[in-house]
Amino acid sequence: MLSTVQTRCACDLKSSPNFGDRKEGRKVDMLVLHYTGMEDDEQALNWLCNAESEVSSHYYVHRDGSILQLVDEGARAWHAGKAVWKGDADINSCSIGIEIANAGNEDFPKVQLDAVIALAKDIIERHEIAPYRVLGHSDVSPGRKIDPGSLFPWQVLSKAGVGHWAEPETISGGRFFQKGDEGQPIQALQSMLGVYGYGIEITGVFDDQTETVVKAFQMHFRPEKVDGIADTSTITTLYKLNAMLPQL
Repeated sequence: MLSTVQTRCACDLKSSPNFGDRKEGRKVDMLVLHYTGMEDDEQALNWLCNAESEVSSHYYVHRDGSILQLVDEGARAWHAGKAVWKGDADINSCSIGIEIANAGNEDFPKVQLDAVIALAKDIIERHEIAPYRVLGHSDVSPGRKIDPGSLFPWQVLSKAGVGHWAEPETISGGRFFQKGDEGQPIQALQSMLGVYGYGIEITGVFDDQTETVVKAFQMHFRPEKVDGIADTSTITTLYKLNAMLPQL
Protein backbone atom coordinates (compact mmCIF):
# COMPACT_ATOMS: atom_id res chain seq x y z
CA MET A 1 0.00 0.00 0.00
CA LEU A 2 1.37 3.39 -0.98
CA SER A 3 1.53 6.04 1.71
CA THR A 4 2.69 9.51 0.86
CA VAL A 5 4.66 12.32 2.42
CA GLN A 6 2.97 15.69 2.45
CA THR A 7 4.39 17.85 -0.32
CA ARG A 8 3.40 21.38 -1.21
CA CYS A 9 2.68 20.11 -4.72
CA ALA A 10 -0.69 18.61 -5.54
CA CYS A 11 -0.22 15.03 -6.65
CA ASP A 12 -2.37 11.96 -7.01
CA LEU A 13 -1.33 8.41 -6.23
CA LYS A 14 -0.80 5.46 -8.57
CA SER A 15 1.05 2.59 -6.96
CA SER A 16 4.00 0.86 -8.60
CA PRO A 17 5.08 -2.53 -7.23
CA ASN A 18 8.69 -1.91 -8.22
CA PHE A 19 10.45 -0.78 -5.07
CA GLY A 20 12.29 -2.06 -2.02
CA ASP A 21 14.01 -0.86 1.13
CA ARG A 22 16.75 1.74 1.00
CA LYS A 23 19.87 -0.27 1.78
CA GLU A 24 21.56 0.26 5.12
CA GLY A 25 18.87 2.78 6.02
CA ARG A 26 20.41 5.39 3.74
CA LYS A 27 18.92 8.86 3.69
CA VAL A 28 17.94 10.75 0.56
CA ASP A 29 20.61 13.21 -0.59
CA MET A 30 20.18 13.14 -4.36
CA LEU A 31 17.49 13.94 -6.92
CA VAL A 32 17.65 12.31 -10.36
CA LEU A 33 15.60 13.54 -13.32
CA HIS A 34 14.54 11.34 -16.22
CA TYR A 35 12.41 11.48 -19.33
CA THR A 36 10.23 8.58 -20.44
CA GLY A 37 11.62 8.44 -23.98
CA MET A 38 8.29 7.16 -25.29
CA GLU A 39 5.69 8.71 -27.59
CA ASP A 40 2.78 7.19 -25.67
CA ASP A 41 2.71 8.73 -22.18
CA GLU A 42 0.15 6.32 -20.75
CA GLN A 43 2.16 3.37 -22.03
CA ALA A 44 5.22 4.79 -20.30
CA LEU A 45 3.29 5.26 -17.06
CA ASN A 46 1.85 1.77 -17.19
CA TRP A 47 5.32 0.35 -17.79
CA LEU A 48 6.56 2.02 -14.61
CA CYS A 49 3.70 0.38 -12.74
CA ASN A 50 4.10 -3.07 -14.29
CA ALA A 51 5.89 -5.66 -12.14
CA GLU A 52 7.39 -7.23 -15.27
CA SER A 53 9.30 -4.05 -16.12
CA GLU A 54 11.24 -3.94 -12.84
CA VAL A 55 11.54 -0.16 -13.22
CA SER A 56 9.80 2.69 -11.43
CA SER A 57 10.22 6.22 -10.16
CA HIS A 58 8.91 8.09 -7.16
CA TYR A 59 7.05 10.64 -9.27
CA TYR A 60 5.69 10.97 -12.79
CA VAL A 61 5.02 14.40 -14.30
CA HIS A 62 2.51 14.57 -17.17
CA ARG A 63 2.83 17.05 -20.03
CA ASP A 64 -0.03 19.07 -18.56
CA GLY A 65 1.83 19.46 -15.27
CA SER A 66 -0.21 16.99 -13.26
CA ILE A 67 1.86 14.81 -10.94
CA LEU A 68 1.49 11.21 -9.84
CA GLN A 69 3.35 9.64 -6.96
CA LEU A 70 4.21 6.02 -7.78
CA VAL A 71 6.53 5.07 -4.91
CA ASP A 72 6.74 6.40 -1.37
CA GLU A 73 9.80 8.59 -0.81
CA GLY A 74 10.90 6.37 2.03
CA ALA A 75 11.28 3.43 -0.36
CA ARG A 76 13.97 2.62 -2.91
CA ALA A 77 12.43 3.07 -6.36
CA TRP A 78 14.14 1.32 -9.26
CA HIS A 79 14.85 4.31 -11.47
CA ALA A 80 18.63 4.66 -11.83
CA GLY A 81 19.71 1.09 -12.55
CA LYS A 82 23.41 0.56 -13.11
CA ALA A 83 24.81 3.93 -12.10
CA VAL A 84 27.59 5.63 -10.17
CA TRP A 85 28.29 9.07 -8.74
CA LYS A 86 31.20 10.08 -6.53
CA GLY A 87 32.15 6.41 -6.35
CA ASP A 88 28.72 5.39 -5.04
CA ALA A 89 27.22 2.57 -7.11
CA ASP A 90 23.87 2.38 -5.30
CA ILE A 91 22.20 5.53 -6.52
CA ASN A 92 18.69 4.16 -5.96
CA SER A 93 19.25 3.93 -2.21
CA CYS A 94 20.18 7.60 -1.79
CA SER A 95 17.95 9.27 -4.38
CA ILE A 96 14.47 10.25 -5.42
CA GLY A 97 13.60 9.84 -9.08
CA ILE A 98 11.27 12.04 -11.13
CA GLU A 99 10.10 10.71 -14.50
CA ILE A 100 9.03 13.40 -16.96
CA ALA A 101 6.73 12.55 -19.87
CA ASN A 102 8.74 13.40 -22.98
CA ALA A 103 9.68 11.39 -26.05
CA GLY A 104 13.22 12.73 -25.95
CA ASN A 105 13.23 14.78 -29.14
CA GLU A 106 10.90 17.59 -28.11
CA ASP A 107 10.82 20.69 -25.94
CA PHE A 108 9.34 20.50 -22.46
CA PRO A 109 6.09 22.51 -22.07
CA LYS A 110 6.27 25.40 -19.62
CA VAL A 111 3.39 24.05 -17.55
CA GLN A 112 5.27 20.76 -17.18
CA LEU A 113 8.54 22.47 -16.29
CA ASP A 114 6.78 24.61 -13.71
CA ALA A 115 5.43 21.44 -12.10
CA VAL A 116 8.85 19.76 -12.15
CA ILE A 117 10.43 22.84 -10.56
CA ALA A 118 7.81 23.07 -7.82
CA LEU A 119 8.07 19.36 -7.04
CA ALA A 120 11.87 19.39 -7.11
CA LYS A 121 12.09 22.44 -4.82
CA ASP A 122 9.80 20.76 -2.33
CA ILE A 123 11.87 17.56 -2.34
CA ILE A 124 15.15 19.47 -2.13
CA GLU A 125 14.00 21.54 0.82
CA ARG A 126 12.58 18.63 2.81
CA HIS A 127 15.62 16.39 2.24
CA GLU A 128 18.23 19.19 2.27
CA ILE A 129 19.65 18.11 -1.09
CA ALA A 130 22.64 20.14 -2.26
CA PRO A 131 22.38 21.81 -5.70
CA TYR A 132 25.24 19.70 -7.11
CA ARG A 133 23.34 16.54 -6.14
CA VAL A 134 20.48 17.32 -8.57
CA LEU A 135 21.42 15.27 -11.61
CA GLY A 136 20.19 13.70 -14.80
CA HIS A 137 20.07 9.99 -15.49
CA SER A 138 22.75 10.62 -18.12
CA ASP A 139 25.09 11.96 -15.42
CA VAL A 140 24.97 8.86 -13.26
CA SER A 141 24.77 6.41 -16.19
CA PRO A 142 26.82 7.99 -19.02
CA GLY A 143 26.32 6.31 -22.37
CA ARG A 144 23.80 3.83 -21.03
CA LYS A 145 21.24 6.59 -20.59
CA ILE A 146 20.86 10.02 -22.20
CA ASP A 147 17.81 11.40 -20.38
CA PRO A 148 16.61 14.01 -19.68
CA GLY A 149 18.57 14.96 -22.80
CA SER A 150 20.20 18.03 -24.32
CA LEU A 151 16.83 19.76 -24.74
CA PHE A 152 16.15 19.76 -21.02
CA PRO A 153 16.62 23.38 -19.80
CA TRP A 154 18.80 22.93 -16.74
CA GLN A 155 19.57 26.66 -16.73
CA VAL A 156 15.85 27.42 -16.28
CA LEU A 157 15.72 25.11 -13.27
CA SER A 158 18.84 26.68 -11.81
CA LYS A 159 17.38 30.18 -12.06
CA ALA A 160 14.38 28.85 -10.13
CA GLY A 161 16.63 27.42 -7.42
CA VAL A 162 16.94 23.83 -8.62
CA GLY A 163 20.34 22.33 -9.39
CA HIS A 164 23.91 23.41 -9.99
CA TRP A 165 24.79 25.60 -12.96
CA ALA A 166 27.56 27.79 -14.33
CA GLU A 167 27.06 29.84 -17.45
CA PRO A 168 28.70 27.78 -20.23
CA GLU A 169 31.83 29.28 -21.69
CA THR A 170 31.28 30.56 -25.22
CA ILE A 171 32.26 28.06 -27.89
CA SER A 172 35.29 29.32 -29.77
CA GLY A 173 38.54 28.07 -31.23
CA GLY A 174 41.58 27.02 -29.28
CA ARG A 175 43.06 23.80 -28.04
CA PHE A 176 40.87 20.72 -27.75
CA PHE A 177 41.19 17.06 -26.83
CA GLN A 178 39.52 14.11 -28.49
CA LYS A 179 39.61 10.34 -28.74
CA GLY A 180 43.12 9.00 -29.16
CA ASP A 181 44.90 11.83 -27.36
CA GLU A 182 47.15 10.87 -24.46
CA GLY A 183 49.16 12.44 -21.71
CA GLN A 184 48.96 14.59 -18.60
CA PRO A 185 46.26 16.96 -19.97
CA ILE A 186 43.93 14.00 -20.51
CA GLN A 187 44.65 12.73 -17.01
CA ALA A 188 43.83 16.19 -15.68
CA LEU A 189 40.56 16.27 -17.63
CA GLN A 190 39.56 12.85 -16.33
CA SER A 191 40.45 13.93 -12.80
CA MET A 192 38.32 17.06 -13.11
CA LEU A 193 35.35 15.03 -14.31
CA GLY A 194 35.87 12.60 -11.43
CA VAL A 195 36.07 15.45 -8.92
CA TYR A 196 32.71 16.71 -10.06
CA GLY A 197 31.27 13.23 -9.57
CA TYR A 198 31.31 11.36 -12.86
CA GLY A 199 32.33 7.72 -12.82
CA ILE A 200 35.51 7.70 -14.90
CA GLU A 201 38.77 5.78 -14.74
CA ILE A 202 41.93 7.91 -14.75
CA THR A 203 43.90 6.39 -17.64
CA GLY A 204 45.62 9.36 -19.26
CA VAL A 205 44.11 8.24 -22.56
CA PHE A 206 41.14 9.92 -24.23
CA ASP A 207 39.37 6.61 -24.70
CA ASP A 208 35.75 5.56 -25.29
CA GLN A 209 34.77 6.05 -21.66
CA THR A 210 36.20 9.57 -21.64
CA GLU A 211 34.32 10.54 -24.80
CA THR A 212 31.11 9.12 -23.30
CA VAL A 213 31.50 11.04 -20.04
CA VAL A 214 32.39 14.27 -21.85
CA LYS A 215 29.18 13.90 -23.88
CA ALA A 216 27.19 13.37 -20.68
CA PHE A 217 28.75 16.47 -19.17
CA GLN A 218 27.98 18.50 -22.29
CA MET A 219 24.35 17.34 -22.39
CA HIS A 220 23.84 18.75 -18.92
CA PHE A 221 26.14 21.75 -18.73
CA ARG A 222 27.07 22.76 -22.31
CA PRO A 223 24.13 21.51 -24.43
CA GLU A 224 24.78 23.88 -27.35
CA LYS A 225 27.21 21.33 -28.80
CA VAL A 226 27.31 17.70 -27.66
CA ASP A 227 30.14 16.02 -29.55
CA GLY A 228 32.35 14.36 -26.92
CA ILE A 229 35.29 16.64 -27.80
CA ALA A 230 36.80 18.44 -24.82
CA ASP A 231 37.18 21.90 -26.29
CA THR A 232 38.05 25.07 -24.37
CA SER A 233 34.38 25.80 -23.69
CA THR A 234 33.79 22.36 -22.17
CA ILE A 235 36.92 22.39 -20.02
CA THR A 236 36.40 25.95 -18.78
CA THR A 237 32.76 25.25 -17.90
CA LEU A 238 33.83 22.15 -15.98
CA TYR A 239 36.49 24.16 -14.18
CA LYS A 240 33.93 26.79 -13.15
CA LEU A 241 31.55 24.15 -11.80
CA ASN A 242 34.29 22.44 -9.80
CA ALA A 243 35.33 25.80 -8.36
CA MET A 244 31.77 26.24 -7.08
CA LEU A 245 31.80 22.94 -5.15
CA PRO A 246 32.24 23.14 -1.37
CA GLN A 247 35.80 22.63 -0.21
CA LEU A 248 35.69 19.46 1.89
